[in-house]
Amino acid sequence: MNEGILNGLKNRVLQELARIVPGARSLRVMLHRWRGVKIGRNAWIGYDCVLETSRPDLIVLHEDVVISVRVILVAHFRGSTGITIEQEAFLGPGVIILPGVTIGRGAVVTAGSVVSSSVPPHTVVQGNPARAIATCGVSLASDEPLEKFLRSLRPIKRATHSKRPS
Repeated sequence: MNEGILNGLKNRVLQELARIVPGARSLRVMLHRWRGVKIGRNAWIGYDCVLETSRPDLIVLHEDVVISVRVILVAHFRGSTGITIEQEAFLGPGVIILPGVTIGRGAVVTAGSVVSSSVPPHTVVQGNPARAIATCGVSLASDEPLEKFLRSLRPIKRATHSKRPS
């Protein structure tokens, strides 16, 4: 889909403004809404985030989402796919989310992770590519104390592959 020169210029100007202006819960959110990103109540968007340059309409951020600094959301690649970040999800600093991904309710994506497949609700993922490392009973994006979140973590056991003697 061709975005057109004027619409493309508007998206990029608003995107650049949103990267640097203050107002993680107010001005940045408003600028991304003007671009076409669907954003629920009480979202928090950190500095220097790139939320899909040419197709912001493919991004849905539900209520109480936290997007930390320098997060990149790439919602399409040669076609319309989109990204959905569900309620109370937390994206750590430097996270990259690729097209077609849904981040489940209350899920946590740790700093620097690259997410190429959807994340189930209340799951902590880490790495490149991001893999599930724990489940969490309390959302990191909620108003609950950090200690309560940390106590709710349950590591995910991985199958180990033992080497057979030769």
